[in-house]
Amino acid sequence: MDERDKAILNALIADSRTSYVELAKRLRITEAAVRKRVKNLEESGIIQHFTIRVDPSVLGYNSVAIIGIDTDPGFLSEIYEALRRMRNIKYVSLSSGDHMLMFEAWCKTQKELSALISHIKKMRGVTKVCPAILLRNV
Repeated sequence: MDERDKAILNALIADSRTSYVELAKRLRITEAAVRKRVKNLEESGIIQHFTIRVDPSVLGYNSVAIIGIDTDPGFLSEIYEALRRMRNIKYVSLSSGDHMLMFEAWCKTQKELSALISHIKKMRGVTKVCPAILLRNV
């Protein structure tokens, strides 16, 4: 990865809707060269996918939390897969920090979030659940 690739990444991180034409102008290369570089970044796994960021509260999700959980090691994969399939969970990450798994949950109400947390606490192999309720994105 060279300086042009880094410039493309930084531009797309700031605004993933930046056009290839705009990137080409900024870098003083052809649009085809930008397109090829982005494709190479995707194929190498550096760019995994393009996405958007939304405000959950605007969509009616008024109880959002980042939740860390610990598990018995033998259940880690099973719990990871179960969490990934839950509709209220937006992503799940393996962690080397304070918890083994971290995930973000979007719920419509505090009652719904409490029910989700209770359900997770009862999952076989879960040893600890630590929610951090998000009050507002700033």
